[in-house]
This record gives sequence, structure tokens and C-alpha cells, in this order.
Amino acid sequence: MTVQIAVRLPDDVVAYLDERVASGDAPSRAAVVTEALEAARRRAAAERDAKIYAALEDDPDDLQGLAEWAVGKPLGLD
Repeated sequence: MTVQIAVRLPDDVVAYLDERVASGDAPSRAAVVTEALEAARRRAAAERDAKIYAALEDDPDDLQGLAEWAVGKPLGLD
């Protein structure tokens, strides 16, 4: 399900949306906005998880393998 909302954006942001659509990089303005919001949501979740891991009292080496794997992985923030 989708919900239509109205937002006010600065002219330069709308120009960016229109450039993405005109170039074929995105099918619509809504798709670009959705992509950006999903990336922000993923980033916020990752930051929240990082804070949880940082607060753990367990052996920090337990997460060494995960940290080594995560280094250099793209964030999906094109």
C-alpha cells in the first residue's frame, strides 16, 4: 500500500529529482524520494545497531569477524 503525501522541497532538490527522472536513472520523483528515505532508514538502523554493539560488555573480539567483513561494503547510498 502507498500513501500520497504533499511535501515542500527547495527548488534545487526538485531540479535534482527531475534530472534523475529525465536521465532515466529513476522512473519518477517519488522513486527518488523513496530511495533516499530508505537509505536514511537503513543508515539510522545501522547506527542504532553500532551503538548497541559498542555498549556490549562482552569480549570485543567477538565482533572482529563481522567488522572485517563489513569494511568496504557499500552502504547503498548512491
